[in-house]
Amino acid sequence: MHLPLSPREILASPRLLMGLAAAGSASVLIGALLFQAIGFAPCDLCILQRWPHLVAAVLGGMMLLLNLPLALAFFGALAALTTSVLGFYHSGVERGIFEGPDTCTSNGIAGLSPADLLAQIEAAPLIRCDEIVWSFMGITMPNLNAVFSLVFAVTWVLAYRAAKRGA
Repeated sequence: MHLPLSPREILASPRLLMGLAAAGSASVLIGALLFQAIGFAPCDLCILQRWPHLVAAVLGGMMLLLNLPLALAFFGALAALTTSVLGFYHSGVERGIFEGPDTCTSNGIAGLSPADLLAQIEAAPLIRCDEIVWSFMGITMPNLNAVFSLVFAVTWVLAYRAAKRGA
């Protein structure tokens, strides 16, 4: 049995590419859950970014185990691209580039009555999307998710293209 090792062989193997992309999504999801387990509570946007990873990981697993058509790789790419876009958006919210969702960020206090201000404070979530919870050398978890998920989306597309060539 020959294992594909060269870049050319890897790019020609749709099942290997699809497996790598699905494993990548599963790894990101597991990593997020581990961070949560050690005390880094996720915000609403963090949770939202996990669902497409779950879809991609389950789809990839089903495609491998049930020998489903490789054309379904398109949906894996769509899931990975969705979480990448959410990651870029969340990164922008953290940096103050974009305004985050009302349920997850502070929208300021200008023009609020004391009663409205108190209501806003009481309704505020404990974990806010516009605060950086963890970073390493200025890189946050949503930054990592955005970039890695984009790589996974490209890998899914390469799997799809390799399947089309092989069909």
